[in-house]
Amino acid sequence: MFNVETIRKDFPILKRQVNGKSLVYFDNAATSQTPQQVIDVIVDYYSNYNANIHRGVHTLSQEATDKYEQARLKIQKHFNAKASHEIIMTSGTTHGINLVASGFTALLEKGDEIIVSALEHHSNIVPWQMLCERTGAILKVIPMNDEGELVMSAYTDLLSDKTKLVFVNHISNALGTINPIEFIIQKAHAVGAAVLIDGAQACPHVKPDVQALDVDFYVASAHKMCGPTGVGMLYGKEEWLNKLPPYQGGGEMIAEVTFENTTYADLPHKFEAGTPNICGGIAFGAAIDYMNTIGFDKIAAYEHELLDYATAELLKIEGLKIYGTAKEKTSVISFNLEGIHPYDVGTLLDKMGIAVRTGHHCAQPIMNYFKIPGTIRASFAFYNTKEEIDALVSATKKAQLMLS
Repeated sequence: MFNVETIRKDFPILKRQVNGKSLVYFDNAATSQTPQQVIDVIVDYYSNYNANIHRGVHTLSQEATDKYEQARLKIQKHFNAKASHEIIMTSGTTHGINLVASGFTALLEKGDEIIVSALEHHSNIVPWQMLCERTGAILKVIPMNDEGELVMSAYTDLLSDKTKLVFVNHISNALGTINPIEFIIQKAHAVGAAVLIDGAQACPHVKPDVQALDVDFYVASAHKMCGPTGVGMLYGKEEWLNKLPPYQGGGEMIAEVTFENTTYADLPHKFEAGTPNICGGIAFGAAIDYMNTIGFDKIAAYEHELLDYATAELLKIEGLKIYGTAKEKTSVISFNLEGIHPYDVGTLLDKMGIAVRTGHHCAQPIMNYFKIPGTIRASFAFYNTKEEIDALVSATKKAQLMLS
């Protein structure tokens, strides 16, 4: 049974107060909170076996290496990658995207075309713009509509034999839109293009199967999934990872080094130069264990219930507009109050103990489309409650009265 009150006991931060009020944390799309089970793993690492990995014959190094590689296996199993060496440990989603963009510098030619969508986070726009500057490739954009959905007919029109890469987020961080990535991948492959899916916002809510999706690259961050910041993963099909040159040079990613020549290590170490975030990687595995113990089907069902409830209650406020009304959507609500700047609302909500995100959410093209400076974004996780949503609604009404 899904018992939110029992789950909430796992998260010590939910007991704290902000500005004299019980914390209501609705900024989960930026960073989720961390359960005690994961915190304990972090403390255990630094208390009992902190050491560098893959290089030491001593006991602590071997223990740390075993735990780190066990975490890689957990990530492989969770995403259903074919092999563990298809999982590259990164510092997060942005690192994974830049790794792939850097590698494709050697594979693209002037006049080649790459496609992104109008719903992307800046981290899935800027690296591709930089890639185009380096190679002479042309960037094309899948447009969006007023509901915050991608226009698939326009996407199919953009595809051609010049298309080499397609990059789309699984779920929009700004609007909560769930994109039809199966269709996007299938159509891209039909013209011989590779596909990278930014899964940062999807992985807290769904359990992607990279083999079933037949996706070429998939990226994610631990801190969206009840894990620590500064660690994430890049999945890549083995044949693609073998084609890409190393992203960084240094220790760990080499097989043999002389001043005349260097040969590179096999996957995954070819892309893992230097000492990694060892504790973070181990904790990432623990966070995946924790979420799977609860169950992603239960998480998705409960969060959808929160989304429906919050949408209905917020729309009762006169002058409130929700941006992003896609048919397929996850538990994110971006809204504004007529005539009031979102920053001002967010500041007052914080005074009432409610944490939301305000601004353009690193998705300025979306805000430009709607001709707004930004939104107030409330994003819900499986440890949130309807009572907290009631508090948000009440506080939003108070803020509206104070700022009108």
